[in-house]
Amino acid sequence: MMTMKYSQIKGKSRISVLAAVAVLSCSLFTGCVDQSAGNTDKTTEGNSASTQSGSVSTMLEITDPEEKAAVEAAKAKVKGMGEKPKIIATSPSTAEICDRLELDLTGVCSSSVSELPKRYDEVKEVGTAMAPDMEIVASLDPDWILSPATLQSDLQPKYEAINTDWAFLNLRSVQGMYRSIQELGEIFGREEQAQTMVDEFTAFYEDYKNKNEGKDAPKVLILMGLPGSYIIATENSYVGSLVELAGGENVYAGTDQEFLTVNTEDMKTKEPDVILRAAHALPDQIVEMFNEEFATDDIWQHFDAVKNGRVYDLTYEYFGMSANFNYPEALEELQPMLYPENEEDEKQEK
Repeated sequence: MMTMKYSQIKGKSRISVLAAVAVLSCSLFTGCVDQSAGNTDKTTEGNSASTQSGSVSTMLEITDPEEKAAVEAAKAKVKGMGEKPKIIATSPSTAEICDRLELDLTGVCSSSVSELPKRYDEVKEVGTAMAPDMEIVASLDPDWILSPATLQSDLQPKYEAINTDWAFLNLRSVQGMYRSIQELGEIFGREEQAQTMVDEFTAFYEDYKNKNEGKDAPKVLILMGLPGSYIIATENSYVGSLVELAGGENVYAGTDQEFLTVNTEDMKTKEPDVILRAAHALPDQIVEMFNEEFATDDIWQHFDAVKNGRVYDLTYEYFGMSANFNYPEALEELQPMLYPENEEDEKQEK
């Protein structure tokens, strides 16, 4: 699922189409299909980590007529070009998707913390995901720019200014990523590669979906560290969607936002069983920041999660801002944090 646009500017034969996008993640357990950009239908089952059976085909089916029309129009346009489209991927996640779709790139992001596919070693770098160098981007005269939807409000005006087509991929959840993959496969003639990835997800999901059924759902507080500060990650963020997939209960569920700014006094009222600490960037610095924060602010010592030693730093490569193909490893890492089977598991995670 993604937002796409074509513009009719400067003599380029382009039409304007907007594909529907679900900017909120919906639960893999409920199998909901959110095409309403915010109206999610979440189902709860008391206080247990239950998984409702929903088929992968239901979760990944693209049903919105406008969205389907946008994909078909983009597919026809790319096919009619008569040459390979020049594509720029502005984030590590979008670059990895392009690599698995076997798409050549004209430009790729730079990253000091994520390893980019070797396929793009010789491709021109265009700057970081959050701040691509638009002079370099414009000089490459791209036909398409692919970016994560979390950055759409910042980047869309910049892309429109250089008169190019763009697509913002919904990478707020695993299922959002695979729906975007299906659409890109259709547009760029990579249906086979896209289906291979969907099949891999199907096999994983069928094996995983009942893993924590019947277990008590732990109440989870997710802190997303920024340089010098931190915010709360809700279930609408990628990290939040992974916790939800694992059956955890986000203590700040029920909002339509990805992240919240909340004081520690309010967090204490939620009394989470588990506190997870993730990093938006600069993971080593963020861990140091969190350690100092928890050591110097006395209120943290009153949290049950702190008293019980259930505060964990998440691996940056698995728990970033955007969905990626490391989600099985991420869920494996979460398992003993959320559901410690014995003292040895707890010691391992500490």
